[in-house]
Amino acid sequence: VQLQACGGGLVQAGGSLRLSCAASGRTFSNYDMGWFRQAPGKEREFVAAISWRGGSTYYADSVKGRFTISRDNTKNTVYLQMNSLKPEDTAVYYCAARRIGSIVTMGGEYWGKGTQVTVSS
Repeated sequence: VQLQACGGGLVQAGGSLRLSCAASGRTFSNYDMGWFRQAPGKEREFVAAISWRGGSTYYADSVKGRFTISRDNTKNTVYLQMNSLKPEDTAVYYCAARRIGSIVTMGGEYWGKGTQVTVSS
């Protein structure tokens, strides 16, 4: 699976951004999808995930109520709507895909190149 994320940028605190991740190469609908992020000097961390049919979603406590993950299997795309952004959300955001096992605990089998999100105070 090839993954291409886009939609990052610079936004003021309290603002919104929507990230997109387009997949190609294999049957997208067979894969659970997730978003992870890595801030400078920190390890990559889980942000949100969605099951292959879209029926189940999972969020890190730090983003619950502010971020929403969704997917469109007809477009082979997963989205991350980010609202009420905070400076601590500043990071490089990566999308990931996993077919077997928990993407939340195991991370992705496939990773896209990241997209930078910067939230100014």
